[in-house]
Amino acid sequence: MDLIRKIHKNSLILLFPLAAASAFLEWKKLPLSILIGGVLGLLNIKALAWGVQGLLGSYRPTAKMLFFSQFRLVILFLILILPAYLKLVNIPGIIAGFTVVFSVVIITGFKYSKEAEKNG
Repeated sequence: MDLIRKIHKNSLILLFPLAAASAFLEWKKLPLSILIGGVLGLLNIKALAWGVQGLLGSYRPTAKMLFFSQFRLVILFLILILPAYLKLVNIPGIIAGFTVVFSVVIITGFKYSKEAEKNG
């Protein structure tokens, strides 16, 4: 779980300045969209980690774990569609927020694997 905390901390360190910088662009909904996309990305990573831990805790995947994995994706999709449909956010901002989080996941994972490789 230490890896998840690093991902959350590093993502938030990048998301807030990015949202603040985007406030100077013409799109009024862009800062909020970036933050919402980032928070949804972080929640998705947290739920994914929870699912993987549940899967690794048992010797085989259970129907309940598979159901919750699919349910997580459906809920994420609905949460993304509702504000976009109501025109509260814009899609490029949400994609930017997701991109920041997943870039941090890749970079943090790469650093973690290098440390693990170095330590044996």
